[in-house]
This record gives sequence, C-alpha cells and structure tokens, in this order.
Amino acid sequence: MLALTYEGPWRVSVKEKPDPRIEHPQDGIVRVETAAICGSDFHIMHGLIPDTRVGSTFGHEFVGIVEEVGRDVTGVKPGDRVALPFQIFCGSCYYCQRGLTSCCLNTNPGTDAAAGMYGYSHTMGGYDGGQAQYVRVPFIGVDAEHVPEDVSSLDALPLTDAFPTGYQAAEMCNIRGGETVLVLGCGPVGLFAMWSLWAMGAGRVIAVDHYDYKLEFARRWLGVETLNFRDVDLVTTVKGMTEDLGADATIDAVGAEAAGSPMHRALGIYAKLEAGSPQALNTAIHATKKGGTISVIGAYGPPFTGVDIGTYMNKAQTMRTGQASVKRYMPLLFEHIRAGRIRPSDVLTHRGPLEKAPEFYHTMAQKKDGCIKCALFPNGPSIH
Repeated sequence: MLALTYEGPWRVSVKEKPDPRIEHPQDGIVRVETAAICGSDFHIMHGLIPDTRVGSTFGHEFVGIVEEVGRDVTGVKPGDRVALPFQIFCGSCYYCQRGLTSCCLNTNPGTDAAAGMYGYSHTMGGYDGGQAQYVRVPFIGVDAEHVPEDVSSLDALPLTDAFPTGYQAAEMCNIRGGETVLVLGCGPVGLFAMWSLWAMGAGRVIAVDHYDYKLEFARRWLGVETLNFRDVDLVTTVKGMTEDLGADATIDAVGAEAAGSPMHRALGIYAKLEAGSPQALNTAIHATKKGGTISVIGAYGPPFTGVDIGTYMNKAQTMRTGQASVKRYMPLLFEHIRAGRIRPSDVLTHRGPLEKAPEFYHTMAQKKDGCIKCALFPNGPSIH
C-alpha cells in the first residue's frame, strides 16, 4: 500500500509499505477514504515529541470503510463506514469506564503520559497512522463510531480530533452564560472551540493569531472579535477590553509551537531544552482575570516547560487540561451536523490525493495559500 513515511525531522515522503494485518482478535483493518493533516503532526515532524522513529506513518484523523475484522470483534462489520477517534482505547479499563478514553491504561502501557495514538511516535504507543491506504485499528468494535448515512465523510473527518478537541476546550471553560473568552490560536481546534463557546452561551469570544487570513476566516465563519498579537500588546489590550480585569476564561489552542517570545522559541523549539514554547500558556495566565479559568488543549510534549506558575498561583486561577476524550462527544457533534448548525468540512481548505501529502505538509507548515487544514484521499477522490 501507499503510505506517508517519516524520514527524519522536516522530511516526509509517500512510499510503498506492507499492508497492515490483523494482529489481535479485536483488531480491524480500515480502507481509508479521507485523512487529515493535523497541526500537532508538525510537533512530531519538528522533533518536539520524543521517540519519533524513521519509517513511521503519521495521521491520527481518518474516516474509512471496514475491510476486515478479528474473530472477537462485535459492533462493526466489513462494509461499515466509520470515523476513528485519534486515541486508541480498550473500553474496559478504569479510565475508559469513566469516559476518559484519552487516559486508557491498556493501549500505551509503557508510559503514564497518554493513551495510544495513531501515528504519533513510540511515546504514544508506536501505532502507524491513517495517512495511508489502509490502517490497522485496535479495539475497532469499541473505538469506531458509525458515520450516519446523511453525513459526508469530509464532514465526519474533523470529528476524529479537531471538533471534539475544540468542544472539550470550550467545555473546560465552565461556561454559565455571558462570559468573555479569549481563544489563542485560529487553527481548526481554535475555530471549533469558538463555535462551541457560542453554542454553550458565551457572551463574547475574542480570537488571537498573527496570520491575518486566519483571523479573517474566524471573523467570517464565526463572527468573533479578533486580535493580531503582532500588532498589539495582547495582555494590555485584552484588559482594556474587559474593564481592566482580563478574560473570564482563556483557551490555549496553540501548544508547543507557540510564537511570540524569541527566548522561549530558542530554548524550546530549536534547542529542545523545554517541551516547546510556553508562550501561549504564559499569555493565558496574564490575560485571564483573577479567579478565571485557563483551558489548555494545545499539545505539549511530556517534559517540563517554563510556565509562569507563580503568577498563576497568585491570581487564584483554575487550569483544566487534557487530550480530548473524543468518543464521548461524537454522537452529540454528529447531531449538530445533521441539524445543519455547522459544516465542519468548511475548515478543509486544501484537498488532494495522498501523493500530495508532502506538498500539503509544506503548505500548511508555512501558512501558505490561505491554508487552514488539509484533507487527503489515499484511495482516490470518490468518497461519500
């Protein structure tokens, strides 16, 4: 089969690899209809996630058709169209039974950092991802979510990660109605967080980025206020917009590759002495009011980072974090799509065959051509 293959920092190519096979009675094999490139794929591509091995295949967002299942699989069968949450989870451990599938004990037992994830280094279990024609899906009967007949595969694709992640980010803000929420980052996760904040009753949403085309997309698609942090002193401006208090809540939808501080980028992005740059997180601490909430959904590597914990403590803030437990949100978000409240595929600005993946990685990394998010068609463009 054809699959995207990691060849070292900053280098990927599309190559022939062996077809995946059933390795466990609860495995399935999925023929990928469409897969997305995620902003966090660049964290591993740029060396910010430990133990990313040459030859691995990226891609933790994909929708496809079940081709084969193991002898113990129930709930799905060959021919079913399914969306796969980006985590791999067993469904039966302590955490899975409590809906915290992102903390599964059994799919990444070598570390306490997270559950197994598709295409996200051996730190996250060493599973090959979905930017390929076929993918092995462990625990497919538990993990897979059936895509409703009246939902396109392209609209289902963001439900494998970006949409539920944005939704959980908004949920962690504990919206009661009328709050002012600052969202750092206008990538797909930030955009879906903004939509979710409106859906939950936020009174004001302020979006922050330094790419004007992303800010314009956020204004046009979601009707939010926007700030370019290259043009203003962000903390002072936000306080000026909120009676000198700060935002009621702030979402960090950027994570490890945040721009803004040359020192932190030098230490975290280039020298690898921190788990990436903590710039977005520190901005959130300073721009959020005392007693406010900080929702951290942007991806960070496992090691320490230079967070301004003293200011955070003295401002009596609450921080909520975590990889999104995608599975628990999928039925609700499918209902929002079916009701016509949102068309998630709007964020998929660039679409093409798997062979264009290296080009799309470059376009997305360099923020060229108005790119928000890329969708790949590993088995041709004929999808639901």
